[in-house]
Amino acid sequence: MPVRICILVLTAALLIMEPALFCQTGVPFNQRDDQYRLLGLKRAKEAYEVARSDFERQKELFNKGLITAVDLDRNRSYFADAEVNYQQSLLAVLFEEQYISVDEAVKYHAKDGSRHVRLTLVNTSGGSAEFRKLINIDDELFRSLQPDVINNVYVSILNNDGAIVSQPYEAKVAELRYGSPAHIDFTLLQDLDAVTIYMIYGSGTQRSMKIFLQKDATVNKVAVQSEQFSQEVDLGKTASFDLTLELFSGTNNTFSLKVANLPREISRSFKDEAGRVRMSQLKFTESTHTRRAELEISLPDRPSDAVEIDKPIAFYVLVLPRENLTDTPDLETKQWTQSEIEELDVGYVRLELLPRGKGELLIRSQQLYYSIKPDESVHMSIEAVNEGSHRLDNIEIKVDLPLNWSKEISPTSISSLEIGEDKRFNLIFTPPENISVGKYQLRLRTSAMSGNQPVNGEDKTVTIEIQTGTNLFAVIVIAFLIIGLVGGIVVFGIRLSRR
Repeated sequence: MPVRICILVLTAALLIMEPALFCQTGVPFNQRDDQYRLLGLKRAKEAYEVARSDFERQKELFNKGLITAVDLDRNRSYFADAEVNYQQSLLAVLFEEQYISVDEAVKYHAKDGSRHVRLTLVNTSGGSAEFRKLINIDDELFRSLQPDVINNVYVSILNNDGAIVSQPYEAKVAELRYGSPAHIDFTLLQDLDAVTIYMIYGSGTQRSMKIFLQKDATVNKVAVQSEQFSQEVDLGKTASFDLTLELFSGTNNTFSLKVANLPREISRSFKDEAGRVRMSQLKFTESTHTRRAELEISLPDRPSDAVEIDKPIAFYVLVLPRENLTDTPDLETKQWTQSEIEELDVGYVRLELLPRGKGELLIRSQQLYYSIKPDESVHMSIEAVNEGSHRLDNIEIKVDLPLNWSKEISPTSISSLEIGEDKRFNLIFTPPENISVGKYQLRLRTSAMSGNQPVNGEDKTVTIEIQTGTNLFAVIVIAFLIIGLVGGIVVFGIRLSRR
C-alpha cells in the first residue's frame, strides 16, 4: 500500500512539473523565423499543438483532483501564449502572401465628354490554399482569419509627378475576396494615356505600378474635342478649328472626317497638325492613340441667305469608321439635329461659326491738284464708297489745313453707307488774304464705324498752287516791244538783201 501511494505521488509530481519542463525545453525562438515566416509558422504550429494537448491532460488531472487550480491556470497561460504565437505567425504569413493585381484598366469616353477609367482589381493571393497544404493547416482558427479576403484596400490614380488625377481622389474596397474582382470607376481629372495605380491594403502593404490604359473594345469611335469650338470670322476671311482626336476603339484604326450642317457657300478642308497636307482620313497606330488635325474654312466675300452676318452657324465634325461610310447617308444633303447625330453612334464635336462683316471705306476723287489765283477758292468733291461686307456708319471727313485757310464741307457727315453704296462730299477751300505765291498741301482724313469697330479710309493729299496776278499795262508794253523788235529785224533784212 505505501508503495502504490508513492508511485501515485511521483506520477502527479511529474505531471505537475511537465508544463514547466515544456516551457523550458519547448521549441525555442529562432531569429530567422522573421525572415522565413513559413518555417516559423510550422514551428509555432507544432508548439501550439503540443501546448493544446498538454492543457487537455492537465484538465483531466484537475478533474480527478490530482492538481490544483493554480497549476491548471499556469498551464492555461502557457497554452494561451503558444496560441498567440501561432496566430501571430499565421497572420504574418497571411499578410505576406496577400497580393492584388490590376486585371483591367480601361479608359473610356462618357457622354458628357469626361474621361473615365474603369479599374478591375483581383485578389491573387489565393496562396492560402497552397501554404495550407504545405504546412497541413485546416483548422477553425485558419478559417476564422479569412485568408482569402484582403480588407481595406485604398486605391488612387497618379500622374508622372505623383499627383492624384482621379475623382474620387481615393477609393476604398472594404473586402476583396479571392475569385471576386472589384470594379472601381474613376473620373480622370487629367487626360492621360499612362498612369500610376497606387494601392494600400492589409497591414499597410503599399504597391504602385505604372500602366498604359486600355481602350474599350466594345466601343468603336473616336472622341473629338476643339478648344476653339466657337469663332467669329469676317466675310472673305479664313479660320481654322483645332481638333484633338482620341481613339476609343479596340477593333478599328482608320476613320474618315466629315462635316455636317455647314452651308455649301463655305469651303472647308481638313489638314494635318502642321496645316500643310490636306486629308479626308486618318489612321491610328498601336503607339499613337491621339491625333491632331485642323478644319480650315473660308467664308464668301458677300453675305447670302445661308450665310448671314451676325447669325451663328452651328455645324458638326464627325469621325466615322471607314467601313461604315457606305451605311451613312450623305451628310451634306440635309440639316441634321443633335439627336440624329447622336443616333449615328460615332465620334463628333459641335462647332459654331459667327460670320462677321467689316465695312471698307474707299475715297475717290477725280483731281487732287489745283492752280488758283490768290483771290480764288478751290471747289472739289470726293466720293465715299463702302467696298466692305458690312454697313458703314457715321462717315466723317477731316481736313488738315495750312495756317489761316478756311474750309466748307457739305454734308458734314454721312449717317450710313450700305454695302457697295457711295455718297459724295463737297468741299471748298479758301486761302487767306495776301497769301504768298507757292504750293500748299491739305490732307484729307476719313473715318467711319462698322459694327462698333473703327474704320479709316486712305488719307488723301490735295495740292493747291497760288499763282501771281496779271498786270495789263505791262503786258501791252511787252507786246509793243516784241512787235517793234520783229519789225526792225524785218526792215534790216530787206535793206541788207538789196545791197
